[in-house]
Amino acid sequence: MTTFLPKDVQAGLDAARRATGRRRNRLAVETDGHRHPVLRMWEDGFAVDIAMVPKLRGLVDLYDGAVHLKRCLIVAASEEAGEMQYDFKRMTEVSTEQPLDFERRDDAPVALLARDSGI
Repeated sequence: MTTFLPKDVQAGLDAARRATGRRRNRLAVETDGHRHPVLRMWEDGFAVDIAMVPKLRGLVDLYDGAVHLKRCLIVAASEEAGEMQYDFKRMTEVSTEQPLDFERRDDAPVALLARDSGI
């Protein structure tokens, strides 16, 4: 059995795989105010469609739909099968709370109750 496929058949299979990935995947990478769909993601990187997404570099934001997941510093890794693959140099989780510059005690009050002023 041979594993050789004609170029037009291989190109059609690659295009179908990318189209299926775009429909299923909600992941997107945002840079300079523009969002681009992510075809697939792994532990230390992600891939985008090279025909749809310009060359990315530097600091990007990773989203799952409308949820901001991570802020990442990326570097281009490789290009294969119509995908541009990027590796994470640094990845920071996004927090919904403001960072504290002091230690919060476990027994600290959570609210301030005003005295009854009779009003």
